[in-house]
Amino acid sequence: MSQGSAVEDATESPKKLVEYEINDWLIQCTRSHILHSNCSCYIEANAEKKCSFCIFNKLELPHLPEMVFPDNVLLLKHCNGCILEFNALDALTSVSIGKLILKIACSDSWKESRQETMTSMNEVKPFDWTFSTNYSGTVLGNFVVSSTAERIDMEKLRQKEQILFYEDLILFEDELHDNGVATCSVKIRVMPSSFFILLRFFLRVDNVMLKVNDTRIYHEFGTDYVLREYTSKEAKAQDLKVPAAMLTEPNEVAQMLPLVSSSFEKLSFPVQSN
Repeated sequence: MSQGSAVEDATESPKKLVEYEINDWLIQCTRSHILHSNCSCYIEANAEKKCSFCIFNKLELPHLPEMVFPDNVLLLKHCNGCILEFNALDALTSVSIGKLILKIACSDSWKESRQETMTSMNEVKPFDWTFSTNYSGTVLGNFVVSSTAERIDMEKLRQKEQILFYEDLILFEDELHDNGVATCSVKIRVMPSSFFILLRFFLRVDNVMLKVNDTRIYHEFGTDYVLREYTSKEAKAQDLKVPAAMLTEPNEVAQMLPLVSSSFEKLSFPVQSN
């Protein structure tokens, strides 16, 4: 498989699929509507098949974000069977249940605003109502994951190179009862020499705090590994001496926040037997 072109699914399905093939990789980007607010299973027709609403309810979160895109998925398949995937379900799996990460006044109003939508529950159980997630992508297949001292060459990525393929997907988003925003998104760009992915969770609780959890994934075609870098940054709003308007721009905020934690991994392809 060599450098190819994007192919868009022309069916009338509500899901829009775009595919791109390049250097032993098949890249698939699927996008669709937000999660339905109730069950749409056809139990009589197929008791085995669950709708997206039922699948996401298995997360046992007291409430899901206002906007969840269950079918927005970025998938990369290598010819050796290694797969990288980015989806909302796995991202929300990392949200803490049973404890409050952030306790402020607006969390009470948030819970009150959603009480009427709770079913089979006497109270809203404690959980991270900011939907903070440290999701760094789903790794499938026979990747060998190890720590590494090698870093993504950001200067090389800043050099001008033709963009062969680009997609930007929102996985979920919530406005925190008008007290800020929490959003998880993933974008990919493919160049003749490599591909680069940025998976970002951005949190802004107005006048309280900001957080950016970034996962950067880079692969240079012709090499037998993928680099994955995860960083978590956060700060109290009062510690950032900048105009409030700047705090709405994730790219600007990410450069201001101090680093809290990081990890650097190499995802190596399995050794091919002769």
